[in-house]
Amino acid sequence: MPFDDDSPVLPDGNAIRRLRHERGWPPKRLIDAVKAAQVTSTGSFAKKIAPDLLAGIEERNERVPYDTVCLIASAFDCEPVELVLDEPEEDEESEDA
Repeated sequence: MPFDDDSPVLPDGNAIRRLRHERGWPPKRLIDAVKAAQVTSTGSFAKKIAPDLLAGIEERNERVPYDTVCLIASAFDCEPVELVLDEPEEDEESEDA
């Protein structure tokens, strides 16, 4: 499924936390890795991840724009789709109701 950079997605907070823990990174280290990846790819600090946002993603799978997931993926050197949960189709949701 293709994503638009601004479209909200449901990140896989458990996967993000797992990757961070596998590297032995505290949250601040991931935030710094996002900044470094941003500079490498664009030459600027145009976008950052706030500590509260990272906590919301990891703890509550807080919806974020797809480009935010792309920033996190660049810090982990993985594909963004690896950090996005599959969402049920709207038809499936209405059948369950």
